[in-house]
Amino acid sequence: MCANHIGKMTTTNLPSRPCKLPPAFWQSVERLGLPPPAVLRAASLPATLHLDDTAFISTAQLFAVWQALESLSGDPAFGIRMASETSSAQHMIAFVSALYAANLRDGLERIVRYKRLCSPDELRMEEQDGKIFVTSAWPDGTAPEPCISVEASFALLIELGRRGTGQQLAPLRVELRRRAPGSDVHAAFFGCPIRFGAQADRLVLDATNLALPFLDHNPEMLRMVSPALAAALREIEAQANFEEQVRAALRRAFAAGRADVAMVAGELGLSERTLQRRIGEEGKTFRMLLDDTRRELARQLLSDLSIDVKEVAFLLGYQDSNSFNRAFRQWEQVTPLHWRRTRTVLPDYLKAQVQTL
Repeated sequence: MCANHIGKMTTTNLPSRPCKLPPAFWQSVERLGLPPPAVLRAASLPATLHLDDTAFISTAQLFAVWQALESLSGDPAFGIRMASETSSAQHMIAFVSALYAANLRDGLERIVRYKRLCSPDELRMEEQDGKIFVTSAWPDGTAPEPCISVEASFALLIELGRRGTGQQLAPLRVELRRRAPGSDVHAAFFGCPIRFGAQADRLVLDATNLALPFLDHNPEMLRMVSPALAAALREIEAQANFEEQVRAALRRAFAAGRADVAMVAGELGLSERTLQRRIGEEGKTFRMLLDDTRRELARQLLSDLSIDVKEVAFLLGYQDSNSFNRAFRQWEQVTPLHWRRTRTVLPDYLKAQVQTL
């Protein structure tokens, strides 16, 4: 089992967001002998969730799935097997894409970039003294990641290097929070010293290996696959964050000159009642998002010196500039002109206006 350590980096500015488990994940689980419905029931999730391509789960639910995999399989190396015993063609599309990369560095960077498609964390690679240190970062307040999940991520990167280069690459070392499992399966796979019971999970690679060319490098295939992956990422991020969808709709509504509940609901294809309910589920109100978006746009518009303050007020839907001034004072504790003066270089005609305030 995993040692009781906090094994993730302290993080900042990482949003907590839902995620998807792609079909390739469940296919790998099933090939290794675990029925997805049994795993989902053990994780206290709907037994048919794996059949729903649109389903999102929380980080806590994701961790519950990984814990169920280890519990039901009784195999501490199940995550490693998911990476190593899945054929290249049956891996997630990001892995397939990465195999067409120019070299190991390019391939790893593609995995790091596209891992966001199915997980809320970020793989981080830091280069120092000829070594590459790979760790995971999760949103603040996240519980420690299940050890099986960590090892699956590390194994995926090693498998990418081995299949891409055609060489039996091995890390310099692996540091795992997991207590020693009583077998040599981890050491047999990674082929390097492993420190169990570590304070944090870390994969250490030889930086010189990153220049090794990939045998199947194919720029044409990369051009074909990369836009599809980028589009999928944009779609998932939009679906996963309803608040951002509302904010984007509000920005478009301001541009159209009518930012109200009816306009935004129509833009998103929802009833006004459903829109209000879904915003409330995220702990916000429509008014809060409206004000936040107005504040964001006000700062952007005021930074453009070609736009008069009265025009800014009009563009943001205020009936007069006094109403805008009052709102802006509540946001920034200064008038719009004072805010503009402190953050931009003003032409002489605006300097004269500010000096009269």
